[in-house]
Amino acid sequence: MATDIMSHISQGSLSAIFSPETHPSRTVAQPVLQCVQIKPLPSQQGQPGAPERYRVVFSDIQNFVQSMLATQANGVIKEDKLKKGSIVRLKSFQANQVKGKRILIVLDLDVFEELGTHEKFGEPKALEIVEEDSKPQPTTISSNGFYGNKPQQQPQQQTANTQLKTAKSASHANIYPIEALSPYAHKWTIKVRCTHKSDIKTWHNKNGEGRLFSVNLLDETGEIRGTGFNDQCDALYELFQDGSVYYISSPCRVQLAKKQFTNLNNDYELTFERDTVVEKAEEQDGVPQIRFNFTSIGDLASIEKDTTIDVIGVLQNVAETSQITSKTTSKPYDKRDLTLVDNTQRSVRLTIWGNTATSFDVSEESVIAFKGVKVSDFDGKSLSLLSSGSMTVDPDIDEAHKLKGWYDAQGRNDKFESLRDDSVRTSSGRNEEFKSILQVKDENLGMSETPDYFSTKATIVSIRQESFAYPSCLTEGCNKKVVETDPNEWRCEKCDKTHPRPEYRYIMRLCVNDHTGSLWLNGFEEVGRLVMGMTADQLMELKENNEKAKDNVFQDATCKAYTFRCRAKMDTYQEVQSVRYQILSASPLNFSRESAKLVEMIKQYSIAE
Repeated sequence: MATDIMSHISQGSLSAIFSPETHPSRTVAQPVLQCVQIKPLPSQQGQPGAPERYRVVFSDIQNFVQSMLATQANGVIKEDKLKKGSIVRLKSFQANQVKGKRILIVLDLDVFEELGTHEKFGEPKALEIVEEDSKPQPTTISSNGFYGNKPQQQPQQQTANTQLKTAKSASHANIYPIEALSPYAHKWTIKVRCTHKSDIKTWHNKNGEGRLFSVNLLDETGEIRGTGFNDQCDALYELFQDGSVYYISSPCRVQLAKKQFTNLNNDYELTFERDTVVEKAEEQDGVPQIRFNFTSIGDLASIEKDTTIDVIGVLQNVAETSQITSKTTSKPYDKRDLTLVDNTQRSVRLTIWGNTATSFDVSEESVIAFKGVKVSDFDGKSLSLLSSGSMTVDPDIDEAHKLKGWYDAQGRNDKFESLRDDSVRTSSGRNEEFKSILQVKDENLGMSETPDYFSTKATIVSIRQESFAYPSCLTEGCNKKVVETDPNEWRCEKCDKTHPRPEYRYIMRLCVNDHTGSLWLNGFEEVGRLVMGMTADQLMELKENNEKAKDNVFQDATCKAYTFRCRAKMDTYQEVQSVRYQILSASPLNFSRESAKLVEMIKQYSIAE
């Protein structure tokens, strides 16, 4: 039996893979090998959700070689198909040589489960190590005590500096896969496609100023982010173009990825250095196009807040460009809201930013694929395109063709349920149900030791004008009240600073009504700007110079309906306890959506004949 199994194995094929000119007769396109060891790799950053990676040793009876499974091939282990002693056929792989160490990156393989598992056949030996001028260096796919050679601790050899040049003089014979890149890999070249190039960004701080840009790079085994700073930004920015294929050769720093700046599933990222070699490949094929891992709109309800995903949908609506001001930097940002739908009969709001928002010129009913969008749970589920994300209009992929066919056939006339549901789940997991004002009072919300949260739809009937704003500190992030000590001198005790003027911020009392009763709510800066339609500074100026105009502003702000998210909490003022209702956020009532909900409610009362 064992002899029969051994006859399936492609003996001598491993040496032929790495030295085809020496063993041409042994070359096998899809060699059959035995798996003699499997070990999981720990996550490089110990982060939950990081891709699992496995190191495997394969034997052809004569020799063995250390290998690493690409994450796309992990299924054979998760499904318990690949085991120690299994017989496999390698369908797709890349052979690499790092400082004399032979390594296989396995992209795809079949496991002959019907052949079972067996003890190691023969006494395979490690492939001969090629002598090089420099000594072997450890890589992420050779580990302490792993099958075969014992590790050697060697000092890292310094790389000689050379002038920045194109890669036409470099050898591309040994292409390295992205999957195998690590800080310990040296003398590598990768062949990758640029799937996204960012705008040039600048920064200014106490240490100086600078500029940078980043690119997302893709090959068959994975994706990685590359960043160029200052001189490298100037030298490489125009060279990189979205969709083009490049050879990139070391020296190029490989370091742990800064996850707050990237949406790619890789523990590492690249930083281009002075001697990094980048060349646009003459052949633009052989590298996959942009890779998507779509989440349907209908499945977004179960996706955690701040998760980064890819999504595809039909563009149903395009809003006008608007502008918001950052709370931390006080800088204005352009934004535009898009509405996407898909065949799950759901719709979602997706926000794009900056130049992408202002230059957006895509017709409605187009299919758009977004890579790298962030999930938010504000007012239901919504999406936001990250600066490192990308957008592809009418992509030539199966998912887009199917979606377009569905929309043309029936979707155009369908009704879609928005993910901005009647109950709002916050980042802390609270389920904020809609309540009428009568329900808020009857259920004694806010009377317990812990705060209660709710949402309500109500109309503003009056706004207290006596003290609608307070003078605050100009120091960024402070917002504490300041006191006028002398003319044009406003003192902040917290910052221990004096300012020539204050910045007025809203602190408002609103009386709201619905069909069940009335309630006094407290609102602050963001709510005040929304309700009044101007800043507190502007309204204070009207109060001082044009009392009638100020009264008109307050009058115009009433009799408008909003959806309010509120917190009810017991408060003590001058030894008297009462429930304080604070507005966490507010948004104008969407009458079209509310009407659709009422129609659905009416249908529930219909009696079938």
